[in-house]
Amino acid sequence: MDSRANEQAPHPLRAIASFHAHVYYDQETRAEAERLRTWIGERFVVTLGRWHDAPVGPHARAMYQVAFANDVFPALVPWLMLNHGRLSVLVHPNTTHPLADHTGHALWIGAPLEIRGENLPEQSEAELPREPNTQPTLSP
Repeated sequence: MDSRANEQAPHPLRAIASFHAHVYYDQETRAEAERLRTWIGERFVVTLGRWHDAPVGPHARAMYQVAFANDVFPALVPWLMLNHGRLSVLVHPNTTHPLADHTGHALWIGAPLEIRGENLPEQSEAELPREPNTQPTLSP
């Protein structure tokens, strides 16, 4: 029997509608999170989400979200790798599979944290890019 019979075809890149980065903080690192948020807004065309000072959805710690289009990924993610400081950042694609996006398809910058997958659907509509609420004034 051919073992390849059960293999799936690879996912196409067009399955990714957009990306999110979730920046996690606590009382001790809140000022660092504020500084990072300012830096991001000054340098990248993104949508900065609300502050969530308590766990929300699948996120077991306080965080804010940074939503961005696919073409921002190659500049923003390496920049976050160099500038996240003590903060943990979850970066994930937005496809039609939120549970997989936040777990198996995600990458961590800094220490990985708990994701409460039971709070995510296996399937839903992909989140399309939003209008950015910032206009960068500095180069990455």
